[in-house]
Amino acid sequence: MQLRLPRRGLPRWAAAGAVLAVLAGGTGTWTAVASDDAAPVRRADRMLDLDGVRLDTSYFTSGGDGRRPAVLLGHGFGGSKDDVRAQAEQLARDGYAVLTWSARGFGASTGQIGLNDPEREVRDVSGLVDWLAARPEVLLDKAGDPRVGVTGASYGGAVSLLAAGHVPRVDAVAPQITYWNLADALFPNGVFKKLWSGIFFSAGTGTGPGAGAGASAPGGGAAGASGGSGAGASGASGPGGSTAADPAACGRFSPEVCALYQRVAVTGRPDAAARALLEARSPSAVGSRIKVPALIVQGQADSLFTLGQSDAMARAIAANGAPVAVDWTSGGHDGGDRETDRVQARITAWFDRHLKRDASADTGPAFRVSRTGGVDSTDGRATLRGATADHYPGLAAGPVRVALTPAGPPAPASPAAPAASASPATPVPAGSGPAASNAPVPAPSAASAARSFSNPAGANPPALSAVPGLGGGLSQFSSLGVGLTLDFPGQFAAFDARPQSVPLRITGAPTVRVRVTSTAPDGSAVFFAKVYDVGPDGRQQVLPAQLVTPVRVEGAAGEGRTVDLTLPAVDHEVPAGHRLRLVLAATDLGYASPVTPATYTAAVQGPLTLPTAPAVTTQAAGLPWWVWGLPLLALAVAAGLLLTARRRTAAPAPDPALAEVPLRITGLSKKYAGTDRYSVRDLSFRVEQGQVLGLLGPNGAGKTTTLRMLMGLIGPDEGEIRVFGHAVRPGAPVLSRVGAFVEGAGFLPHLSGRENLELYWASTGRPAEDAHIDEALRIANLGGALERAVRTYSQGMRQRLAIAQAMLGLPDLLILDEPTNGLDPPQIREMREVMIRYAAGGRTVIVSSHLLSEVEQSCTHLVVMDRGGLVQAGPVEEITGSGDTLLVTLDGPVPDAVVEKLGAVRTESGLLVRLDGRSTTFLIGELVRLDVPVTGVGPHRRLEDAFLTLIGGETA
Repeated sequence: MQLRLPRRGLPRWAAAGAVLAVLAGGTGTWTAVASDDAAPVRRADRMLDLDGVRLDTSYFTSGGDGRRPAVLLGHGFGGSKDDVRAQAEQLARDGYAVLTWSARGFGASTGQIGLNDPEREVRDVSGLVDWLAARPEVLLDKAGDPRVGVTGASYGGAVSLLAAGHVPRVDAVAPQITYWNLADALFPNGVFKKLWSGIFFSAGTGTGPGAGAGASAPGGGAAGASGGSGAGASGASGPGGSTAADPAACGRFSPEVCALYQRVAVTGRPDAAARALLEARSPSAVGSRIKVPALIVQGQADSLFTLGQSDAMARAIAANGAPVAVDWTSGGHDGGDRETDRVQARITAWFDRHLKRDASADTGPAFRVSRTGGVDSTDGRATLRGATADHYPGLAAGPVRVALTPAGPPAPASPAAPAASASPATPVPAGSGPAASNAPVPAPSAASAARSFSNPAGANPPALSAVPGLGGGLSQFSSLGVGLTLDFPGQFAAFDARPQSVPLRITGAPTVRVRVTSTAPDGSAVFFAKVYDVGPDGRQQVLPAQLVTPVRVEGAAGEGRTVDLTLPAVDHEVPAGHRLRLVLAATDLGYASPVTPATYTAAVQGPLTLPTAPAVTTQAAGLPWWVWGLPLLALAVAAGLLLTARRRTAAPAPDPALAEVPLRITGLSKKYAGTDRYSVRDLSFRVEQGQVLGLLGPNGAGKTTTLRMLMGLIGPDEGEIRVFGHAVRPGAPVLSRVGAFVEGAGFLPHLSGRENLELYWASTGRPAEDAHIDEALRIANLGGALERAVRTYSQGMRQRLAIAQAMLGLPDLLILDEPTNGLDPPQIREMREVMIRYAAGGRTVIVSSHLLSEVEQSCTHLVVMDRGGLVQAGPVEEITGSGDTLLVTLDGPVPDAVVEKLGAVRTESGLLVRLDGRSTTFLIGELVRLDVPVTGVGPHRRLEDAFLTLIGGETA
């Protein structure tokens, strides 16, 4: 709402002072933000003039008039202050004065994007701290020095670290998924991260008001909370000469950043000027001056800012003597679960401890990592569990060494690329940990240890690893065998470890030493190192977190060069029976590779060293509500039954005369509560052994209700159902002789088809040998899909699996409700033959279906229902071909009145007429008398038409 000044009792000078207080530092409006279940939050929007730039800000407070600590909350690259409004409001409710702002070049703020330039964006933060120091709501440590913390994700996370290094008045920080050294992030090991750089440069060239030519409309939220930027560089001359920025393509970027991005993007190779500028604008440049408590939140699904970036910032800040906690979340810039609610709650607790000085605030463990604990069967999403340690282990704790041997044919020896020798693998002491089973293997000969691979012309086609916005979602499931990677034959070298005899948890960055030679003209080699988790079959392989390490090696011609590779930091469990595979690929979609073709030869020199962080222990999984809720509910229901004295009536004694009769239904009736119409009324029929009975009727005829009562799922109001002489009640032992597929079947989506069937049978408590599972699987005919997760099945595949489940144990009475739904014609025919063979063995099948042609071909007997009652029952031949129904073919139209007088039903072939005791001669005479243009009269044997006649023309 607008702030209104009182009209009475306020002197003119006081009114003017109130106006100045509202507009201090810029123009703005106050708005009250409230909800029914949360404290109201007041928000003031204003433009602040800082160093010739107008920053769009929002100021949030809640509660009384007392002083409180302040929080500066930054946004991600390509976004604006609006992206963090919800978190700001919650922090305000938690007792903080919160200031958000759109950084230079974003949202409604003016200025140019300088990639957190200390002379621009970081100086802006200092000005915002000055503004907070003048607010009467903000707690001060001394005049001009507010108690303030800074947090934000990605771009905003980096500015929080830079502020801690440049602005001594900052008291605590909580950076999220951000960088420590932007040059290392965008030019890792001298390789240009072209895909991410291009995405963020595009986001910056089309954001904010007043963007350069070709820029998009104001608002810019292209990258949301994502961070980082395109590769930046100064406008100075680099190798190869000076490159001036094209103003039309720069958007809101500062000229020096734009010029260097354009140069690096063209050459595909970063130069010294680019590194110098990005390093000067990185938190690492002031790392020795960051001495405030830091909660570091980094994403595992992040090929932009890796766990190695957070490791560097944690080690540097801890070395300064400041408290540090590290939290690895499941998601990141590549996608996945950012765990927003949990992370924001932890940030609030961190500020409670270090800004409010609340010693009772629980800031959590020194180190926490989120691990995939399985899949939620209700929605197919990954479930997360936390693993913790009382100190940050770094990326190399608890090393375990495994030997590697080359995979594939050895590299041919040549003068240009001689085979490199490999040193023996470091032995693993017996019983030294989870990988003790990986005994060292003898070092291969120099010739056999090397493997050659090619960099194709134009570096195309590229291998596939991380894809921004996609890889993170998949990385959550990497421990479950799900991934998306692609390496092209001839473009990579592979080295395998032996299979694990016990599970091995990798927590940190694996390392390995390799020797590389190159035939490139300049003697360099660019390749991408990664470690796969390979399944027991040798084909299924998963790249943990979809991450690779790019490597540029100079001086690799001739004898080559030995390099120590640090592979991506991950938290990943290698199951027993799986093995690790080191792959060196010549290309990767996310990075710039040399366009000149070359051949690289690589040989490992020593084992693959795997960090295990043994001090990190996984927390027990929290119990879902239903684990304790359902027992309590069951107790409440039981108590209610006892209090109301509702007791189940005793089942009638078995009838020996019906011991060999699969089913007899007598006087069955059912009316659902709240309705006046009977779903089933006075239904009686009998089914004998060896019959395939078709249960027919239009929608609403009561077929499914009858089947549900037959299965004991619901009870009848009147009548009786006996199966092999035993009365049916819920849980009756005789139901073990019945297999049913009614209204679909439920399966656990993360288990395979075979595992679902095995689990279902195990739940019956019957011996495994009685399941006859192989026969059921032959019926399902799912082939290789039996070993796939059910969530990948089509509707038809699920239908076939459900039918196989119903046939487990080869029940004496098999009940199938619409078994052919989702099946293709060949599968329908196979199902028809299965039912006929099944009954021929002395068993009985009851099938409910709308496909009358299939019923006619597969069933021996029929029960036709309509409006809950029995219309007719008997052999199929009697119903379709008893002579009681005649087909009258016509030579012209027949009036409706005549059709009604005859009691006939129209069909495509003519009229179906029931004799009802009349002779055929009498019917023909009646047709002639009524002037019906008859061309022929004869018996009709199609079930469809007979069915329509029986139910009065309604459709099934």
